Amino acid sequence: MSCPICGKETARAYRPFCSRRCADVDLGRWLGGQYAIPGEPVELPDEDEASLTDRQATKPH
Repeated sequence: MSCPICGKETARAYRPFCSRRCADVDLGRWLGGQYAIPGEPVELPDEDEASLTDRQATKPH
């Protein structure tokens, strides 16, 4: 199995990575939002009713 970050052979202690460095690079990508799954925008609870109504009126059906 190869490391998903650099492609080197994995090390048992850091599997699926080859080293602590690659594991940390992967963690940094998760924390930085680089691995975000695309989806519908989430409405925030403090939005006012007018902006919500405007958005619904322009939403394609």
